[in-house]
Amino acid sequence: MKFRTKPAKGTQDILPEDMALRNYVQDTIRNTYREKGFTQIQTPSIENIELLSNSDGGENLRMLFKILKRGEKLDLQAGENDLSDLGLRFDLTLPLSRFYANNRNDLPMPFKAIQIGDVWRAERPQKGRYRQFMQCDVDIIGESSIVSEIELLTTVPEAIKRLGFDNFKIVINDRRLLKEMVLSSQIDEELFGTVCISLDKVDKIGVEGVRNDLAEKGLTEVQIDALIKRMDTDLASLDSDAAREIKQIIDVVSAYYPVEFDPTLVRGMGYYTGSIFEVQSSEFKGSLGGGGRYDTLLNKYQNDPIPAVGFSIGFERIVDLLKSKNVKVETEEKIAFVYIDPIYLSKAVALSQELVGKGKITSLYQVKKNKVGKKLNRLKEEGFTEIIVVDNLEM
Repeated sequence: MKFRTKPAKGTQDILPEDMALRNYVQDTIRNTYREKGFTQIQTPSIENIELLSNSDGGENLRMLFKILKRGEKLDLQAGENDLSDLGLRFDLTLPLSRFYANNRNDLPMPFKAIQIGDVWRAERPQKGRYRQFMQCDVDIIGESSIVSEIELLTTVPEAIKRLGFDNFKIVINDRRLLKEMVLSSQIDEELFGTVCISLDKVDKIGVEGVRNDLAEKGLTEVQIDALIKRMDTDLASLDSDAAREIKQIIDVVSAYYPVEFDPTLVRGMGYYTGSIFEVQSSEFKGSLGGGGRYDTLLNKYQNDPIPAVGFSIGFERIVDLLKSKNVKVETEEKIAFVYIDPIYLSKAVALSQELVGKGKITSLYQVKKNKVGKKLNRLKEEGFTEIIVVDNLEM
């Protein structure tokens, strides 16, 4: 049987040059986060299906990769909901909440976490969107004041700036303001979640598309007109705790990065309870990262509420943008030791070993005599900065 060599739809093979770029992006992000006091953790790729399915994950719940029960546990006659007991994580926030509840006695308060890892969503693949993709998250757990938002909104944009992006802006809103907007349009609170899903599509389908989407969900023309009108709300006209917090966040962060209020910003996750934000760039249709406050997510594990806020960078989008700009990562000094006759193998190994621990990359190659020129050219193309042909060289 002949197998196809292409990776599964929505996934990608990473070539060495691309891997070097990805490592550079990861390192830049990680180092920026560490400078601001965040520490790195790791959580499993697999979580219990009950946790994933009851997570207020919004549209992502439709895109879960579920794992079938195994062996005697698998009953093919069971209903769909009883066939799986595990699933692949669709983001890093939910696993972080479980992680914190499990390890909180061993963690500082507040806890500032870095997570870098793959997540999976069974969505339609397109440019910049994959079924397996990497996220780079920073979260602060245990701090209820807006200092958490301010820290995140001055940390993540700094990482994006260090990666060479200047023409971006931060947009910010608050789920509490969204709820006020919906309720003041005489829309039942039970419809808040589904209305938010429609509003979240405004950048993709436009205002008229949102209007049609809401009508299909049963909202009256009067309700829709009132809601659309409130989508142009000016922050200065709002007077509530949520509005005052957003104003204060903007006042502080705007001294360092462009930031503005956007009443139509929704963010797809249903677990957000307060501020929500994105970094948007004119170079990409969509965001370079986003996040928000999720003060009740940890209530699933314990009685006492613990405030939390997080920000996830759009790693794959950033990598794709850097590739489109033909950004190359500066390589370390690479030295190739080439020998023709096997009698020089020991000498080549010895020369290579002398450089161990000196910050240089070395590789050994045995080449046929009539292929030396071709091999040397190939090594230059591969980025080797020095090529040494080992023969009667003095040791």
